[in-house]
Amino acid sequence: MNQILIYAQIAISIILIVLIALQQRGAALGGAFGGGGEFYSSRRGIQKNIYYATIVVAGLFIALGVLVLVV
Repeated sequence: MNQILIYAQIAISIILIVLIALQQRGAALGGAFGGGGEFYSSRRGIQKNIYYATIVVAGLFIALGVLVLVV
């Protein structure tokens, strides 16, 4: 059982990394080097869904981590 939880946590962590990498904000690396013309915009469409999916997957990751410690 513990082995299955560990593999599930690895899979969830990979999904979490992908979801975080998919989120784009501003001009990516351009902001790190002082790129101008940046503006704030609200999340819409698929970006909003990716944001909420990231929150859910992060919650699952934390829950699995606690479950692995308990079991």
